[in-house]
Amino acid sequence: MDLAEFTDRLDAELRHDDYADLDASENGLQVGPDRAEIDHVAFAVDGVRETVDRAVEAGADALVVHHGISWGGIDRVTGRTYDRIAPLIENDLALYVSHLPLDGHQDLGNAAGVADVLDLADRAPFGELGPEYIGQRGTATEPYAPDGLRDRLDSTLETGGQAARVLDFGPDEIEDVAIVTGSGADWLDEAVAADVDALVTGEGKQKVYHEAQEADINVVLAGHYATETFGVRSLQELVAEWDDDLETTYIEVPTGL
Repeated sequence: MDLAEFTDRLDAELRHDDYADLDASENGLQVGPDRAEIDHVAFAVDGVRETVDRAVEAGADALVVHHGISWGGIDRVTGRTYDRIAPLIENDLALYVSHLPLDGHQDLGNAAGVADVLDLADRAPFGELGPEYIGQRGTATEPYAPDGLRDRLDSTLETGGQAARVLDFGPDEIEDVAIVTGSGADWLDEAVAADVDALVTGEGKQKVYHEAQEADINVVLAGHYATETFGVRSLQELVAEWDDDLETTYIEVPTGL
């Protein structure tokens, strides 16, 4: 497949233009030539040296990640930035990135994947960011106890051996759940305003403990990495459907954080 066609199709599916003024990440093709042919695409959460090296070992022509290497521009290509970019160029490995658009995609996104795990129905966008959303909310088909919600996530997510943590300050029976993956505790007030029983996110700042306690809401911290594997896995499935001859590889590097 032509690299330009590949990136154009992903850009359109993920609506990157709609998030251009909202996301610090430079979404889309971050490293790569204007024209190239790709036969093998690797997928990973983080665009770091380990995933780049493993994509090269797998023989990939492109690496699609959620967290890239350019956050509002690159001033100098030195140090850690050089160490990440050099092997991409040396091995003709293109790097494609989708950050907030992949969090908020209502079918392919990270929050949608967590909602699938929790078997949520009556879903709607959640996590306002300007005119867009970066999360999802829904209603459990069977109510969860706080520990049951945690156990469901622990049994399914790639947590790197670290258990999810529950701040159980809300109802003992959880039906309505809001999800903002990664570092989504800043949407606690929106979750309270939406009158949900629990907010599921990846990690939280120290203040979320007291904010959740004072607002009488449950918060589940299931890991930044663990809550953000779904989007790239969905993109892998989508890309495989585009072309039967296009080989794909998923690279798992759980951080436990």
